[in-house]
Amino acid sequence: MIAKTRKYELDKKLYRRICLNGVMKQRWWIPVAIFVGIIVLNILLNFAYRNTWIYFFAPIGAFLYYGFWWVQFTGAPHLPQMKDWFKKYMYEISSQHILMKEKENSPQGMQIKWENIKSAEKQKDGFVLYMSVAQFIYLPFKIFQNDTDLKFTESVLRRKNLLKEEKTK
Repeated sequence: MIAKTRKYELDKKLYRRICLNGVMKQRWWIPVAIFVGIIVLNILLNFAYRNTWIYFFAPIGAFLYYGFWWVQFTGAPHLPQMKDWFKKYMYEISSQHILMKEKENSPQGMQIKWENIKSAEKQKDGFVLYMSVAQFIYLPFKIFQNDTDLKFTESVLRRKNLLKEEKTK
């Protein structure tokens, strides 16, 4: 079976939001380490030199880490290498691969093997298939032609062990 979708274009703001969420989920400990490291450094320095101003640098250091990634993901869509990720594509999802096509009846398309997908996440409005920190495929639920295609895609993701079990809230 092949699940086909309608054409969809990834929004640049949505791209930035998903990338930032991905970085913070994978590397949440880095801003914490920066914050704690600056505090520990200040405590050690306080034995020889009394200061309190360095406590302001702890949150600023953690915020600068977040700001670095925000700048990276804001600028990435404007790079020539990334222009193709922001075109309108329709997707054909099968158990062997994902085919991204610009034109519906075209036999050509970009084929993405399931081995290239590192993980997947089911959000409240769609699936995110991560290939790297800055490369992913976003499949909103609204682009699926019917409920059967949506359920098929979810079952393929579960069979490939890409989709983690949902947490009950």
